[in-house]
Amino acid sequence: MATGSRVDPYRGFNFLVEIDGITQAGFQEVGGLDSTTAAVDYREGTDPNHVRKLAGLNTYAAITLKRGITDSDELWKWHQTVIDGKPERKNGSIVLRDETGAEKIRWNFSEAWPSKWTGPALNATTAAVAVESLEITHEELKRA
Repeated sequence: MATGSRVDPYRGFNFLVEIDGITQAGFQEVGGLDSTTAAVDYREGTDPNHVRKLAGLNTYAAITLKRGITDSDELWKWHQTVIDGKPERKNGSIVLRDETGAEKIRWNFSEAWPSKWTGPALNATTAAVAVESLEITHEELKRA
């Protein structure tokens, strides 16, 4: 007896990163798609002997992008605006695709700026790709 149609989860390797004005491909890893709503304790004098839990401020973790380093310096130039004291805020998206390449889920982040750049670890005894990392601080994350 059939129990319904099968729906497999999407695989985590087929994704795109889009950032206003910056067209980069080949990211190895994206992390930090994370949001938290703080719990605020509240109690009025007439309440029973326990606190109520109210929803507080929303916070979002920094998004971390990792990729093999290349001659392209667009992400470095964006980071340089922060070092120079004139951060350029951008909006962007992380797009998850299915096996056919069709877009399935999109997470949009806004008012973002690069807060940390980490260069590659270099080692003459390995043939691994040199990977750079960029942390992007942002103010909001929405699933579209």
